[in-house]
Amino acid sequence: MSTAILTGPPVAGSPLEADLRSLGFDVRVADGTDPSADVSAHLARVAPQERLALVDPRFVGHAHALRLALTDPRFEAGALPGVLGLTPEARRHLPSGTADDPDAAARALEAAGIPVHRPELGVLVAAVPADEAARQEAERAVAAVDDEQVRLRSAVKARDGFFTTFCISPYSRYIARWCARRGLTPNQVTTASLITALIAAACAATGQRWGFVVAGVLLIASFVLDATDGQLARYALKYSKLGAWLDATFDRAKEYAYYAGLALGAARGGDDVWALALGAMLLMTARHTVDFSFNEASRDEVANTSPTAVLSKRLDSAGWTVWARRMIVLPIGERWALIAVLTAATTPRITFVVLLVAGTLAACYTTAGRLLRSVRRRARTDRAAAGVFALTDSGPLAEVAGRLLRPVRLPSLGAPAVALLGGAVILATAWASPLGSPWPIVAAAVYALCSGVALARPLKGPLDWLLPPIFRIAEYGTVLVLAARSQTDGALPAAFGLVAALAYHHYDTVYRIRGDAGAPPHWLVRAVGGHEGRTLVVTVFAALWLGGGGHTQGFIFALTALAVVIAAVVLVESIRFWVSSHAPAVHDETGEPA
Repeated sequence: MSTAILTGPPVAGSPLEADLRSLGFDVRVADGTDPSADVSAHLARVAPQERLALVDPRFVGHAHALRLALTDPRFEAGALPGVLGLTPEARRHLPSGTADDPDAAARALEAAGIPVHRPELGVLVAAVPADEAARQEAERAVAAVDDEQVRLRSAVKARDGFFTTFCISPYSRYIARWCARRGLTPNQVTTASLITALIAAACAATGQRWGFVVAGVLLIASFVLDATDGQLARYALKYSKLGAWLDATFDRAKEYAYYAGLALGAARGGDDVWALALGAMLLMTARHTVDFSFNEASRDEVANTSPTAVLSKRLDSAGWTVWARRMIVLPIGERWALIAVLTAATTPRITFVVLLVAGTLAACYTTAGRLLRSVRRRARTDRAAAGVFALTDSGPLAEVAGRLLRPVRLPSLGAPAVALLGGAVILATAWASPLGSPWPIVAAAVYALCSGVALARPLKGPLDWLLPPIFRIAEYGTVLVLAARSQTDGALPAAFGLVAALAYHHYDTVYRIRGDAGAPPHWLVRAVGGHEGRTLVVTVFAALWLGGGGHTQGFIFALTALAVVIAAVVLVESIRFWVSSHAPAVHDETGEPA
C-alpha cells in the first residue's frame, strides 16, 4: 500500500482524493486543526517501506499526470506543481520541516543531490491555482483534454519503424489496455510472445506447407505481443528489473529459435540451410553490434557537426524520407514481417537468402553512415572508451598480448586496421587451409596478437568503435566456416548452438552497459575465454577431429560441449544480475531498430 498525505484541508468538489485512491494510495488529510493529524504526524505513521506522496489539496490536474509523477518505478522521486512522490529510499533524504510544502521539499531534495523526475506532460494539466478564477480556468483545461487518449498515445514509442507504427500500434495499444484492465503484467505478455514464437518455430520445423503458413501467422502474432508488452509497461507504468531482462533478451531468442525451426523444416524436405541460418544470425548480431558500439562511442558527445549528421537531421524533417530511412535499416518489425511472408509463401532457403541480402544492404547503409559521421570526431572520453572496450569481449590472451605489445605505436586508424587484419587472417586460413591442418591454430594465434595490439591503448580513435563488430564477425565466421567445411551431419547445428550462446552473452553485455550498470564482471569474460580464446579453442578442435582420421563426430561433440558450458555460465550470471536488487529497470525507449 502507498500513502498520500494532503497537506491541508481538501477543496470542496475536488476529485483529487478519488484520483489518488484510484492510483492505489491510502489518502490522509492534514486539516491543520489537530496537531496529532498534521503533516509531520501523518508522515511519522507511514511505514518505512511504503511509497509516499505529498500533495497540495489545491492541486488541479489530470489523473494521468499524477500517475506519471507518483507511480513510475524507474524514479526515486517525481514531482508536479504541488505534488511530490517518494520511494522509501528517497524518503530517507527528505529534509525535516519541508513536508508541508511539496514544491519546497522537491527543491530541497534536488539541492541535496537527489534527482527528482518531472514528467513531460504535453497537453495534460497539472497546476496549483492561486485563486478561484484560476482554479475554474484550470478545471476547464482539464475537461478539454481526454487523458485516457493521451495515455493510450503515450503507450506507443515516439519513434518506431514503419510497419510497427502503421500496422501494429494502431490496435496493439488497445490490447495493452485490455491487458492492464485485467491485471496482466508486461512480463506475462512477454512470456506469451516467446511461447508464440517457439510454437511458430515448431510449426516451421515440420517442413510441411501448412506448417510454414501457420508459422508465418504465429510469428506476426508474436510480434504483436512483443509490441504490446512494452506498451503495457508504458500504459500501466509497470516497469521492472525482470521485465528489463526479458525484454532485452527474448527478441533475439525468438528470432534465432525461428531460424533454427526453418533450418529443421528445410532439412525434413532434403534441403540443408543451416549455414544460411547461421549466416543470418552472424549478420544480425554484427549489425546490432555496429549500432551499439557506435552509440557507446558517442555517449558523451555534445553534438556531431559532420556533413553526414547535418544531412541526416535535414532528412529526418523531410516527411517521407523519415519512413524510407527507417525501413532501409530493416528494423525488427519490417524484418519479422518479411520473414513471416516469405515463410508462408516460399521456402526456407529463399527466406534466408532474401533476409541475408536485405540485411547486408541495411548493414552497408548504416555502417557507411556511421563511418562518415566518425571521420571528424575528436577523441572519445574515458567512459566511452571503456564502454567500447567492454563490448569487444576480449579475454586473457588479448590482455597478455596487449601488455607485451603496448610499446607498439599505432596511427589514429591503426587499431581497427590491425583488428581487421587479424580477422581476415583467421577467416581466410579457416577457409583455405586443408582440414585438420595446424594452420588455423597459427592464424588464431596471430588473431589473438592482433587483438592485443588493437587493444593496447584506450579506444579513443575515431573508428575504434569498429573493433567489437570486427571481433564478432571473426569469431562467429570462424565457427561457421570450419563447421561448413567439415561436411559432417550435425556440425552446423552444433555451431549454430555455440554462436547462439555467444550471441546471448554479447547482447547481455550490451544491455548492462546501456542500463549504466557496467560491463559483466571480469571473471565472467575470463571464464568464457574472450573472443580470441574461444576462436583458438575452436581451431584446436578442428585440427584434432577434422583431419583424415574420420573422427568428425568428436568435432561435433566438442562444439556442443563448448556451447553448453558457455550457455550455462553466462545464463547463471545473467539471471543472477538481472533479478538482483542492483540491476537497472532498463527499457528501450529510443526507437532504435532492433
